[in-house]
Amino acid sequence: MSRRLVVVGGSDAGISAGLRARELDPTAEVTVVVADAYPNFSICGIPYHVSGDVQPWQSLAHRTSADLEAAGLTVRIGTRATAVDVTGQRITVTTPDGATDTLAYDELVVGTGARPSVPAIAGMGGPDGLGAADGVHLLHTIDDTHALMATLTGRPVRSALIVGAGYIGVEMSEALVARGVTTTVAQRPAEVLSTVDAELGALVRAEMAAHGVEVLTGTDVTGLARTDGGRIAVSGAGLHRSFDVVVVVAGVRPDVQLLVDAGARTGAGGAVVVDETMATGLPHVWAAGDCVVTHHRLMGLTYLPLGTTAHKQGRVAGANAVGGQALFAGSVGTQVVKVFGLVAARTGLLEHEALAAGFRPVTTQSSPDDHKAYYPGAQPITIRVTADADTGRLLGAQLVGRLGSEVAKRVDVYATALFHGMAVDGMADLDLAYTPPLGSPWDAVQMAAQAWSSEHRPPAPAARAAALA
Repeated sequence: MSRRLVVVGGSDAGISAGLRARELDPTAEVTVVVADAYPNFSICGIPYHVSGDVQPWQSLAHRTSADLEAAGLTVRIGTRATAVDVTGQRITVTTPDGATDTLAYDELVVGTGARPSVPAIAGMGGPDGLGAADGVHLLHTIDDTHALMATLTGRPVRSALIVGAGYIGVEMSEALVARGVTTTVAQRPAEVLSTVDAELGALVRAEMAAHGVEVLTGTDVTGLARTDGGRIAVSGAGLHRSFDVVVVVAGVRPDVQLLVDAGARTGAGGAVVVDETMATGLPHVWAAGDCVVTHHRLMGLTYLPLGTTAHKQGRVAGANAVGGQALFAGSVGTQVVKVFGLVAARTGLLEHEALAAGFRPVTTQSSPDDHKAYYPGAQPITIRVTADADTGRLLGAQLVGRLGSEVAKRVDVYATALFHGMAVDGMADLDLAYTPPLGSPWDAVQMAAQAWSSEHRPPAPAARAAALA
């Protein structure tokens, strides 16, 4: 008898789970329940559709519904899972016409993802508050994207405020500038991109300012109101102006209600606790993606919602749901973002995270060139290397450099070293590619590591080996 697998969620984790299950067990009956009409769409690509770089919006689909059906998945769009009966092994769903239905399963994978965090802003949301029809937008789904594009194309939009300066916030600033919109970014923290140290966040802020973006840090938006002219009056500490559009991108929180109601436990960040097999502790129920905790190779359990992680976790959950023995190997938190002509990346831990994880971190900043200086066009990459003072173990790296300096691939070198627990001075032994237009005999990642070793003499090899053992 064929195994019945139901997957809740049609984004990275859910689709990866369903596809992997069918790869390993082609006889499995895999049904994917998708709350909206957009299975397997790239949410990460939304800013590039808004900018006009990606057209049409359908291009954001990793795979079409027809592709998914051809791979053996039954996709039920516009269908929302509302309850899980763990004992009876079935879920209750609301169908597109509003009716109630039940789906029986042998194994269940939940990938409900995350919801946007909505700051406490007076006048936003609710029956009497401002919403998309007024030009106030959240930006998390394809439907959110359609609503924003309707505003941008349906009436004159000359000015916009973005609330939040994380990855989506800074990417959206570039997208709106590309559309000719005068753009302001406001956020409460003292620097943009809190996922990197302030010294590097300042470089990103300078790049945004150089392209005409007004960046207001340390600014708390507290209220929105309609003006007589149809604009949006914004109030907050140091901000009392009106804009044509307001886009709120203040992070996400895990969407866990379905699993919590079924009896699952939550942990870091309010996400559902899973083990390395992606098991929830509920019989025959697995979970993956932005709704679950992340096993981090350097600091244990945390909440770190990333598309790359969701794909890997989904693949593990799908394999195990059809009898496999896969394990999620853990994340080191590798991230990268393009902001106009600059690229910022990080992997591993910042100093305060390393301290909390029990290390004794020290950090060195250097600025090696991206390739040999005698070849035209060499540009410095600002690199911060963090390692443990007692063992010399590499703990993290942050990089900011010009577009074209291969920042994303260079952070991947550090990520690989972190994954395998390397000492920072071991970076010098890596056999990396070299040609003058693209690098140096000692690559920038190695020169930055050597700068750390020069400032913080690592322990003798025998002592280091004993400490790392």
